[in-house]
Amino acid sequence: MPVIDLRSDTVTQPTPAMRQAMQAAPLGDDVYGEDPSVNQLQEYLAAELGFASALFVPTGTMSNLLGLMAHCERGDEYIVGQQAHTYKYEGGGAAVLGSIQPQPIDGEADGSLDLAKVAAAIKQDDFHFARTRLLALENTMQGKVLPLSYLQAARAFTRERGLGLHLDGARLYNAAVKLAVPAREITQHFDSVSVCLSKGLGAPIGSVLCGSAELIDKARRLRKMVGGGMRQAGGLAAAGLYALKHQVERLAEDHANAERLAAGLTELGYSVEPVQTNMVYVQIGDQAQALKAFAAARGIVLSAAPRLRMVTHLDVSSAEIDQVVAAFAEFRQN
Repeated sequence: MPVIDLRSDTVTQPTPAMRQAMQAAPLGDDVYGEDPSVNQLQEYLAAELGFASALFVPTGTMSNLLGLMAHCERGDEYIVGQQAHTYKYEGGGAAVLGSIQPQPIDGEADGSLDLAKVAAAIKQDDFHFARTRLLALENTMQGKVLPLSYLQAARAFTRERGLGLHLDGARLYNAAVKLAVPAREITQHFDSVSVCLSKGLGAPIGSVLCGSAELIDKARRLRKMVGGGMRQAGGLAAAGLYALKHQVERLAEDHANAERLAAGLTELGYSVEPVQTNMVYVQIGDQAQALKAFAAARGIVLSAAPRLRMVTHLDVSSAEIDQVVAAFAEFRQN
């Protein structure tokens, strides 16, 4: 039975053309800075997003960790949303490995952080307190796109207060496609950006941290410390470069499929949150485990949560979306 996996866009498989690009990639030792495919990826993305330099790493967790550690020293603090990936879903790495204190605050319904609340969380310059150094945002945030006007305001806010501004841009290109702007229109407001290649873009592995030459030099040293230095990594980099050149515009198809799914479930009477990109949130309540098992028997892989998240991606077609809606209809009738 073919599987329809809606748990995340991390489950995507490389396309045949991407596999060919990986096979053909010239290789070298990246720890020595000699892998031409890695260097090409780093140079391409840095230029596209408007940064001086970039660093290829195995995971988005590592990319964000290196960004936070490059901005902050031991005993410093970063302000972040309660539901943000860098705070909630990355194993506490900034605190454990960087000795950086997170200061989480509640996020807003649109995925942003209220800058007045951020201002209130900034510590006084007093030796009793951790030193507030950085504001970390996420875009998209649970599928929601941060408005460009908000990013401009956040940039002005952090400059006025002497803070760095980091973006967890794991799904940066989903945001750019939704806004119908080049990704640089988003990243121009940030001091550093982490871009994941293995989610909607469809590469098998890898993220890239972009920033100033000084920040990336520091991040490269930190990458070695945390075991992220790879050798002949060009095959992986080639997959990411292929994704950036060939699989960005098609993200609009994922967004359309998410809207199709949301519309179908709404028509069935499910409580569905408004959809902006490739994430659909449905209120399932105490039926979560039963729904997961019911769907699995029909070749549909879901997470089990009262607020169920389903994520569309390049390996899910519109016809398969209709199959999912039909399964939800059958479940509702039982």
